[in-house]
Amino acid sequence: MTGEDAPTPWVVWRQDDNGNRFVVRRCATRAEADELAETMEARGHKQLYWVAEA
Repeated sequence: MTGEDAPTPWVVWRQDDNGNRFVVRRCATRAEADELAETMEARGHKQLYWVAEA
């Protein structure tokens, strides 16, 4: 797929307790990205996870 028909990639980001931001993974769907972010958050670490369009 190309152009307007291409799927929108989603990115799961992580911010550590020092304020550094990192890409965790790029996902094909928002649902996949949300699930990964929720799984990472559930681990109980101090990091912050969120999903954004690439």
